[in-house]
Amino acid sequence: MKKLILAASVLLAFQFSSAQTEISGVTPAKIIEVSSTTLNFNGAGLREKFFLDLYVGALYVNTKTSDQKAVMNNDESMAITLDIVSSLITSEKMLTAIDEGFENSTNNNIAPFEAKIAQFKVSFKEEIKIGDHYVIVYLKDVGTEIHKNGKKIQSIPGLDFKKVLFGIWFCDKPADENLMEGMLGLD
Repeated sequence: MKKLILAASVLLAFQFSSAQTEISGVTPAKIIEVSSTTLNFNGAGLREKFFLDLYVGALYVNTKTSDQKAVMNNDESMAITLDIVSSLITSEKMLTAIDEGFENSTNNNIAPFEAKIAQFKVSFKEEIKIGDHYVIVYLKDVGTEIHKNGKKIQSIPGLDFKKVLFGIWFCDKPADENLMEGMLGLD
């Protein structure tokens, strides 16, 4: 009987350790495939402002990491997903947040990236609704692709842009410290 209880306990512990966590009604996938590239779940967190849930962010990589600088700077395929969970996120508010994020990521030196930032912002000009799912994927030797609800919106070349874009979430002054820690699997 003790062996049966022990076996059941081990099985139950394994199920809980391998289960994905639901965050604000969103359960991030264990793997995603974007443009024929398969990436593994690294971690996820919640973007909050004034105690309001705004979106769930998840990081997908080839090899699990908790190194924020590596996520920001490495020239390897990786993705961030954004699942909108609040009607408070409008296109206008998202664009303002993007501007602030790039300012923080570049230490207020956005001039070299202005054209690419403007191109990126086009991805968020369309109305944003609860349930919208964005995938921002960097593909080595290709650049950054932005997808909304399964449809590719655009592609922006350059590792330099990927670094400042991913810096929105992983620079020294990230959009949300708790979100960054969740995406790095630290919480």
